[in-house]
Amino acid sequence: MKLHLSAAAAAFFLLAGVGVAAAEDIIIQPEQETVIREYVKKQPLASVKVPGVELNIGTALPDTVELREVPNVKYRYVVIDNRTVLVDPTTHKVIKIYD
Repeated sequence: MKLHLSAAAAAFFLLAGVGVAAAEDIIIQPEQETVIREYVKKQPLASVKVPGVELNIGTALPDTVELREVPNVKYRYVVIDNRTVLVDPTTHKVIKIYD
């Protein structure tokens, strides 16, 4: 009986973790995507280096990284290692990387 309870508890925590991960997924609407891409092309930034940070979706950037505003969009952007990165300004987490 104890084995079944442990398996059920493990399954619950696994599924709960999947729910949390899914809740963190950010969906950018197509019209917002267009606004972001056009704005970033018109407002190019110099590329910066962020030592010790592996650039991936979900990576939190240090607060010292200066984020630039995209008008009428709640996200900010920065260019790191010649890649435009869209960032959630409240968490400083990378939500999208444009190549």
